[in-house]
Amino acid sequence: MSRDPGGAQTFSPTRLGYLIDTLKSDWRTMLAYGVALVLYLIMVAISPSFASLEQISNILNLAAFLGIVAIGQTLVILVFGIDLSVSAVITLVNLVTTAFVAGSDARTLTAIPLALAIGAAVGLVNGLGIRYLQIPDLVMTLASFTIVTGVALLYSGGAPTGQSSRLLNKLGAGDLGGILPWSFVIWAVLAALTIFALTRTTFGRHVYAVGLNRRASRFSGINVGRTVVILYTISGATAAIAGLLLTGYTGSSYFGIGDPYQLGSIAAVVVGGTSIFGGRGGYIGTIAGVITIVLLQSLLTVLNIADAGREIAFGLVILILLVIYGRERSLRQ
Repeated sequence: MSRDPGGAQTFSPTRLGYLIDTLKSDWRTMLAYGVALVLYLIMVAISPSFASLEQISNILNLAAFLGIVAIGQTLVILVFGIDLSVSAVITLVNLVTTAFVAGSDARTLTAIPLALAIGAAVGLVNGLGIRYLQIPDLVMTLASFTIVTGVALLYSGGAPTGQSSRLLNKLGAGDLGGILPWSFVIWAVLAALTIFALTRTTFGRHVYAVGLNRRASRFSGINVGRTVVILYTISGATAAIAGLLLTGYTGSSYFGIGDPYQLGSIAAVVVGGTSIFGGRGGYIGTIAGVITIVLLQSLLTVLNIADAGREIAFGLVILILLVIYGRERSLRQ
């Protein structure tokens, strides 16, 4: 076996194949960051105010929410999966947190582990259903999305109540030293842990191996089922963290708060160069994808493009990059 650029072992059959994979992976990551840079320069050219520290801080704040959701999405896509339930988890966490906290910092300390437990539980159910009931990822997570959305409606009675606390407001909308948003600091820590796990641990090597070839992974002694379940559990937990921060950012609750992050998180992963067929890419590229998506949203807002236009733009970005990157397939079972 050989190693991919992220430090994970791969199943490249020859050294030449490995070198080609390395060049392709590096090229994708560089392209993602290049696209982000070009978008930012276009925004500054249209509106010079985007070069100010205040605007940069705002962009980093918005990127943090999407970036945290994209951590889980990257992990499941690396094993040839997808998580369509993240938006519903964000919304449910938002509704439960505001109703439970009701403006109290003391209750926030209980609400945080409660929210994480909700997200992890949804992810755990997704992983178990996908791996042991053999339900396709798309079907399982779409079903979870529907069920969790229904639970959110039942819980709130159709009328969201409560409000965020000062502690959550500081985490979701406050900043460190007047420059770095706290949400960005949290994202940076989680991103560093994710990159370390994928590139420097046995578990990370298992993730890439499962994404490349599940049958070969089983023959190598890797517990494929456990790996898949863990990754979906993490995806649910990261969606819950984003839900907590968004609660602090908005200060209140409303239905659909998580909707932009379902397609957005997938788009960020794909734009970042991770193959939707698994086994290729990583979170370093996803970071560039996140920044690109947030900048694209901001640019479309500046140009007064309606929400429908933004959705079309996301779809076109994914389609174009899939064509550019090419479609890679691996033998899977």
